[in-house]
Amino acid sequence: MSLEIDISKTVGDIKLSKKFKLEEEIMIFYGPSGSGKTTILNCISGLNTPDEGEIKLNGKTIYSAKKRINIPPFKRKIGYIFQDYALFPHLNVYENILYSKKDDDLDKDKIDKIMDKCHIRDLKSRYPSKLSGGEKQRVALARALMIEPELLLLDEPLSSIDNELKNKLMNEIKLVQREWKIPFIYVTHSKREFKFLGDRFISFNSTEEVNFNEYKKNIS
Repeated sequence: MSLEIDISKTVGDIKLSKKFKLEEEIMIFYGPSGSGKTTILNCISGLNTPDEGEIKLNGKTIYSAKKRINIPPFKRKIGYIFQDYALFPHLNVYENILYSKKDDDLDKDKIDKIMDKCHIRDLKSRYPSKLSGGEKQRVALARALMIEPELLLLDEPLSSIDNELKNKLMNEIKLVQREWKIPFIYVTHSKREFKFLGDRFISFNSTEEVNFNEYKKNIS
């Protein structure tokens, strides 16, 4: 599994340009709010359109300005966990995680396995209003995994979680990535999440290439 990206996107007076290749690892988009992390994430998912460049997922071009290719988001095989989780309030947990699946495309064993992996099987009948922040995060993760993604995008998924629970959820995210063996891109401005989860990173503080291990030491 791999992602190749070489794109530019202008937002206001700022031109964002990112080029990298990501394998089966966790890449951190690290930097302050407003630095363009979510904009680039949305360009990868297809929710935003870059101004120029190309994006390939597992060798398949999903966006190319030159070739006029722009695969719609629902056909990109990309899971996306939003900062507010974007759960449907009128659907229970079970209905939320199955939202993108058709009735004739349901595999009960796979559903049970994903719910068990995310520790939400006993929550299946609850509605989002009755869930804690950590429970919502697990439901959002389960829903993203149900589409069998080739890439998972996580936009500050733990920003509203208390510190005690955050440690457990960070460990669960890392374990899921190691088991599924797909690229993860994780957006954060938290030093703690950066240091624990990151295999690689792109700093949105600077356009310069930075040594990952040295940078990790310096943000202690």
